[in-house]
Amino acid sequence: MHANSAPITFTITRPDDWHLHVRDGAALQTVVPHTAAQFARALIMPNLKPPVTSTTQALAYRERIRAAAAAAGHSAFEPLMTLYLTDQLPPDEILRAQEAGIVGVKLYPAGATTNSDAGVTDMRKTYATLEAMQRVGMPLLVHGEVTSPDIDLFDREAVFIDTQLIPLRRDFPSLKVVFEHITTREAAQYVQEAQGAIAASITAHHLLYNRNAIFTGGIRPHYYCLPVLKREIHRQALVDAATKGSPRFFLGTDSAPHATHLKEHASGCAGCYTAHAAVELYASAFEAAQALDKLEAFASFHGPDFYGLPRNTGQITLRRESWTPPHSYAFADTSLKPLAGGEMLHWRIA
Repeated sequence: MHANSAPITFTITRPDDWHLHVRDGAALQTVVPHTAAQFARALIMPNLKPPVTSTTQALAYRERIRAAAAAAGHSAFEPLMTLYLTDQLPPDEILRAQEAGIVGVKLYPAGATTNSDAGVTDMRKTYATLEAMQRVGMPLLVHGEVTSPDIDLFDREAVFIDTQLIPLRRDFPSLKVVFEHITTREAAQYVQEAQGAIAASITAHHLLYNRNAIFTGGIRPHYYCLPVLKREIHRQALVDAATKGSPRFFLGTDSAPHATHLKEHASGCAGCYTAHAAVELYASAFEAAQALDKLEAFASFHGPDFYGLPRNTGQITLRRESWTPPHSYAFADTSLKPLAGGEMLHWRIA
């Protein structure tokens, strides 16, 4: 398939989602089937209340997710589990996690995003645990924003690179790091050029939209996420990073479900829900960049290669078809509004 062609259908190796929120309890019944219908595996974020800080908790959570997938007819779907890094996470938990198949540990700076209050207050308090991770080869998954109130919201990612990430990687040069859901030109450039084992995930919404989307015609809370959408120059830099074939960039939706009334609120929650049409949204972004031929590697190869896992063997086929996702889904005892709900999309999984 040529980059500039416009196929009616195209087939790729079944992809994985390397950054996903599914919540817990009744919410799983809505959101897990959306992901399991498209992806073979998904890396599950640990920011529940309370957070997933032990191997025992992670394995129990995995079974609840598997049950929700199986109930929807997707018993082959595999949740990949993570632990939540706190100031107190002990180094010996890393060995237990590795032996149990936990694939990463998530760094949330305290207060950076949804359910991050238990996050790290001082990186030095985690150094013994990071040393254990470096020793066994377990990746550190980084929410890359500083939280100082004197730093402008739109600058928090770039400042994080200079003040946190570069010193951290200097102290742990062999630690595998995933810079999650990058949003800026600075982050894309850093990941592309840095030495050592580093990669980044990129969301569909950061490829498709700039910060104008939040304010077009009024406040649109369903486009509000953290890290927040940035200027057009940053969106273009992310598209360039995702579509040029570099193995350091891969798919991570950061799909984050919130009840409608908590998004449309005086202090609305951060997060965009994209799991209902994730692959279709990425296909739209890659087609707009005339790079559909690069989607398979980004969605299906670069992630497992970085994490040291086998590539999937199944396939999915996307068909050129206009369709409109629903305005909302049932979500536990309330509703959930997806990104692009009620708007026409032009790719659909066959």
